[in-house]
Amino acid sequence: MDLAGAKRIVVKVGSALVAGQDGADRHWLAAFAGDLKRLVARGQQVVIVSSGAVALGRRRLALPKRPLTLPEKQAAAAAGQSALMRAWEEALEPHAMTCAQILLTRDDTEVRRRWLNARATMETLLALGVIPVVNENDTVVTEEIRVGDNDRLSARVAQMVGADVLVLLSDVDGLYTADPRRDPNAEHVGRIARLTPEIEAMAGGANAQAGVGTGGMATKLQAARIASAAGCVTVITMGHRPSPLWAVEHGEKATVVEASTTPKAAYKAWIGGSLSPAGVLVVDEGAAAAVLRGKSLLAAGVRRVEGRFDKGDAVVIRDEAGAEIARGLSRYEAADAVRICGLKSEAIEGVLGYTSGPVVHADDLAVAALGSS
Repeated sequence: MDLAGAKRIVVKVGSALVAGQDGADRHWLAAFAGDLKRLVARGQQVVIVSSGAVALGRRRLALPKRPLTLPEKQAAAAAGQSALMRAWEEALEPHAMTCAQILLTRDDTEVRRRWLNARATMETLLALGVIPVVNENDTVVTEEIRVGDNDRLSARVAQMVGADVLVLLSDVDGLYTADPRRDPNAEHVGRIARLTPEIEAMAGGANAQAGVGTGGMATKLQAARIASAAGCVTVITMGHRPSPLWAVEHGEKATVVEASTTPKAAYKAWIGGSLSPAGVLVVDEGAAAAVLRGKSLLAAGVRRVEGRFDKGDAVVIRDEAGAEIARGLSRYEAADAVRICGLKSEAIEGVLGYTSGPVVHADDLAVAALGSS
């Protein structure tokens, strides 16, 4: 699946596109907003991962042109993030589109509880017709806990929201067999079925001449590898044109990296085989049958809770005979799960003072091989 057929698209926009010489590049942003409106009008959902806060803040604070120290980068990000969001708001408002800021750290993409919370926020925004604008929270992260660059962050976001397509807007129109700015004989690579060492060797390092941003083609291929494993197609294309998404759909050059699976299958495999369970939920016969049909596990069907686990931890679901029927991510910590065992859904808030819905949602459930998902 490529751009035109995607239901959910993540677009990474780099600093060089957002930040002009005198501030935000409002001309490019306005044209790009029209590009986004076209997608939204035909029912597609879009998440933007936008760089540019440090570049805009650096200019606002008149910081020197030498490499910035970490505290200076954090100060620039703090000063520039509001300018970045204002620029996106001004670009989208004429098209009656609303955006919302989401700032993430690496922990938000790796710690399950925080990952679930971030995903829930983005899912809610998308359901409301709002375009999330995501950036790394550079005001608080250190080098040791950074995602590293927004190419990789965009791949993690695509994984988080189950996107069909990730678009990486670059300063070139895709991958070449060599750097086309240095080698006139470099050939464009239009489609990649599988990322091999030979393909990855074609990518150079960061674009030092650009003056802003941190990524290069190598980081884009690393992001494509993450996205591919999550069931997401990656499109790498030229961003320096007014409507880059329209251009791709109408045959302009791009490199497409195919997905190795589907988003749903990748997520279910991650839950079923990649996470160490922290507890056990024993369920009654009716709940077991529902879970085996891929339905959510409701509190009413839980008979016993074993182990200590937090919200977002993986748990094993067993029937009363002790057979494992599924694994999933619990939406409650163990102590609260104990308190709501056997309760109807409408009674949960009265007991806990809050509700997170089913104990394990169908979206976060991997049914064992003995059943069908």
